[in-house]
Amino acid sequence: MAASQSDSLLLFEEIPLRPDFTMEAGLMRDGHAPVVGLDEVGRGPLAGPVVAAAVILDPDKIPDGLNDSKLLTEAARDALYEEIMATAQAVSVSSLCSTSIDQSNILRASLEGMRRAVMSLCLEPRYALADGRDVPPGLPCPCKAVIKGDQRSQSIAAASIVAKVTRDRMMVRTGLQAPAYGFDSHVGYATKKHRDALALHGPLARLHRMTFAPLKKGAEPVEAGTEAELV
Repeated sequence: MAASQSDSLLLFEEIPLRPDFTMEAGLMRDGHAPVVGLDEVGRGPLAGPVVAAAVILDPDKIPDGLNDSKLLTEAARDALYEEIMATAQAVSVSSLCSTSIDQSNILRASLEGMRRAVMSLCLEPRYALADGRDVPPGLPCPCKAVIKGDQRSQSIAAASIVAKVTRDRMMVRTGLQAPAYGFDSHVGYATKKHRDALALHGPLARLHRMTFAPLKKGAEPVEAGTEAELV
């Protein structure tokens, strides 16, 4: 029997078991040092900002265990976040609020967040690797979009961790101001708990994304600090 052949263009062979520094090392050999990794977190939630991070790793001090933040436990993410912040050559974070997302769209807001993160770095990169299919416009250096980049590039993986931990902490703090919505547990995603709270209390002004279903046709947002949301 003839061996079966895949028609997937060897996509699975292109993704390492864990992200590595291969792309960065190649770019650095070609004179494009330093290389920055870019990623964002928060495209899917109904509430809260989209957060982007830019990380330039020290090639001699790359933390062990870097990976797509979604594949790590909260404890592992928190530990790696601290190590990244302690060892990276440069780290920058930016966020765009729900109002900005509603005024443009989530893709544009995500790309703008990555651009702002790069522009705020204390060290100017010579090349950028961005997670996803799109290159953020307006960068000061060449950039390559890398599909599943947080599973291929350690720099992008580091950025995904920094963005995820930052956004989660922002939403947990938000939950202290609006405990009825349970932001400390779902950080803005459309869980049953979140949808039930929306049905009972309505969306919060400047926090919920009113252009996202099911909020497009829902109630008018209420101001934070009202009696209803703090129940």
